[in-house]
Amino acid sequence: MREGLMQFGHELMLWGLLFIPLVIILFMLTLRRRKKALEAFGDRELTSYLMPEASVSAHRWKAVLTVTGLALLIIGAAGPRIGSRLQEVEQKGREVIIALDVSNSMLAEDIRPSRIERAKQLISRMVDEMDNDKIGLIVFAGDAYTQIPITDDYPSVKMFLSTTGPDMVSKQGTAIGSAIELATKSFPSVESTLEEEGAAKNKAIIIITDGENHEDDAIAAAEEANEQGIRIFTVGLGDPAGVPIPVAPGSSTKRRNKDGTVVVSKLNEKLLTDIARVGEGAYIPVGRINSLMDELNQLQKTEFKMKVYADYTERYQYFAGFGLFFLVLEALIRLRRNPLIRKLNLFNV
Repeated sequence: MREGLMQFGHELMLWGLLFIPLVIILFMLTLRRRKKALEAFGDRELTSYLMPEASVSAHRWKAVLTVTGLALLIIGAAGPRIGSRLQEVEQKGREVIIALDVSNSMLAEDIRPSRIERAKQLISRMVDEMDNDKIGLIVFAGDAYTQIPITDDYPSVKMFLSTTGPDMVSKQGTAIGSAIELATKSFPSVESTLEEEGAAKNKAIIIITDGENHEDDAIAAAEEANEQGIRIFTVGLGDPAGVPIPVAPGSSTKRRNKDGTVVVSKLNEKLLTDIARVGEGAYIPVGRINSLMDELNQLQKTEFKMKVYADYTERYQYFAGFGLFFLVLEALIRLRRNPLIRKLNLFNV
C-alpha cells in the first residue's frame, strides 16, 4: 500500500460545500430572531421562569450537528480516496524509444514552422495513437541524454516534449551513434519484463533528425542494436539541397561560420537510409510520415508485466457514516429539557 494525498472520484460534488456557509448564516439568523422575540416578550429571567423546559443550548447543538452532518455527507458523495494498491498487470504492446535531434540545424525552417517543431508535432501524434505501448524519449546533439525513461505515462511524455529544444543540450553537433547506443541501453532487460522468449522483437528505436552526423559511427551503433533484436526507423527532416540556419527560432539573422559564410544544413538521406537498412527498419521521409505508424504496427506485440498503482481505497463510507450519525443525533435532541432530568438534583442536599 502506498499512502498519498486524498483524491476524489466526483470532485464536482465538493461544490456543495459552498452551501454550508449559507446554512450557518441561516441558523444564526434564526437564533438571533428567536432571541429578539424572547426579549420583546418580556424580561429574560421572567421568561425562563415561565418556560422552565425551554432549552437555549439545544438550538445551538442542533445547528452544529446539522452543519457537520451535511458537510460530511457532501464530502462522502464526492468519493474520497486515500492511497492506492500496487498491482501487477499484464499488457500486450511494444516498446519504442524516440531519439530526437535537438541540434541547432533543427531550427532550419525549410519545413514549417521548423524542423524541430514539426518533429515535436509528429511525436505528439504518435503518442496519441499509442495504446498499451511503452515509450521513451532521448534528445541528442553533440551528446545524447535521456529526457524520459521508457514509460506508459503518455501525458508526462507530451509535457516534457513541449519544453524540448536546442538550448537544453550544451554541446552542439549531431551524434546519432551516441543516441542509438543510449537508446539500446535504455530498454529494460528481457528477463525482468517479458514473458516470452524472443519477445525483444517488440522493441524499436525511432531517430528523428536531418541526418547531419558529425560525431561518431552511427552505422556500427545500429548494427549492435540490431544484434539485440531492436529495429531502427529513421525519419528525415529537411531539404537535401540545404537551407540556412537562423540564430534563433523565427529570426531572420542566419548563422555564420568563423570566416563569415552562412551555415547551410542539408538533409542526409543516404545516411538515414543506411542506418534503417542495417537496423532492419525503414527510412521515412517527412512527406510519408503517416506511414511510420504502419511500420510500427508490424512490430510483434508481446506480453509484459507492469507494476502500476491502481484501485484507490475508497473512504466515502466513513464520511457518510459519521454524517448520518450526526444528523440522527440532531433529530434526537429535543428543544425542551427532559422534565425527569430537570427534577433530578444530584448535588443539592
